[in-house]
Amino acid sequence: MAFAVRIVKLKDYLNKQKHEHSISDQILRSGTSIGANHREATFAESETDFVHKLSIAQKECNETLYWLELLKETNYIAQEQFEDLMKEAEEIMRMLTASIITVKKHIKK
Repeated sequence: MAFAVRIVKLKDYLNKQKHEHSISDQILRSGTSIGANHREATFAESETDFVHKLSIAQKECNETLYWLELLKETNYIAQEQFEDLMKEAEEIMRMLTASIITVKKHIKK
């Protein structure tokens, strides 16, 4: 949720300060989808469904990483802002990946 809030604020900054709308719309969708899919996974119908929903969150996180890189390369965000958001997104990615691996191992047993 905290990451999604930061993404919403980033979109607001990009729209108001940089007059950028296309990439900000994309990162808003992918960056807020991570938490939404994680939340949906908490009510998964099975372990397989849980993995599926976390995998969607993982893909959305990866897409968000791409948009952050693009924003940095096009100078829409400063290096410090980029590094801070990337660090958080990469940490989320590691947690999602670890959870998926753990549950997949449990399913195979």
